[in-house]
Amino acid sequence: MVRLLFIGDVFGSPGRRCLEVLLPELRRRWRADLVVVNAENAAGGLGLNDRQAREMFLQGVDIITTGNHVWKQRDLLPLLDSEPHLLRPANYPQGSPGQGWVRARTRSGVEVGVVNLEGRTFMSSLDCPFATLEALLAGPLKGLAVVCVDMHAEATSEKQALAWHFDGQVSAVLGTHTHVQTADERLLPRGTAFITDLGMTGPQESVIGMEPAAAISRFLSQRPQKFQVAKRDPWLHGALVTVDEVTGKAMGIERVREQLR
Repeated sequence: MVRLLFIGDVFGSPGRRCLEVLLPELRRRWRADLVVVNAENAAGGLGLNDRQAREMFLQGVDIITTGNHVWKQRDLLPLLDSEPHLLRPANYPQGSPGQGWVRARTRSGVEVGVVNLEGRTFMSSLDCPFATLEALLAGPLKGLAVVCVDMHAEATSEKQALAWHFDGQVSAVLGTHTHVQTADERLLPRGTAFITDLGMTGPQESVIGMEPAAAISRFLSQRPQKFQVAKRDPWLHGALVTVDEVTGKAMGIERVREQLR
């Protein structure tokens, strides 16, 4: 069995602090063989910079995934090209910096494929995530028993549809992007673990990471507001997936929820 720890969108300095402090103990407690972190919002809520990515790797993160804000911090672009364990969504157009998949090894030597995808419903008109994943499974990830997908998407329906479509073809589909952990973790009939959203690693006294006052003002006034990262009550959210490394079938999925005290 391999135990894979997935951590939801790291948001701003409170999220980065959560990861730094809590990850070592969580890795020991859950006996995680591989840690995958979505760092889409680490830089003040908008993207990830070079320094932050390097710090996360030093803290014990094995693979970093991203999403629609991946291009916000320009100093990350060279690292996207040089660091194979730093992913951007695979369904960006051909020629985009970096890549959206990796074949990595756990500490025990098991090879695991990780794919980063971005949804299209209520988001940008990217290449089809379904077709992209089909091509990866038939191409560079062919023959791998254990393959997991970070589906960074707005619509619950799109995440669920992708999981059902690839049930039995991938080990897990983990949703990210909406910043609220869902309580629908389950094993699909053919052995794929699924959760609609891992949740946010960041301040819980917030509106999806931002100070509530500005978010409320935007809804009331319908005018743009300057958002600030909230600071209070940081939590880490994610999920632990246990996979049979021979068959690639998920044997369990459990939500992770830890407060930084």
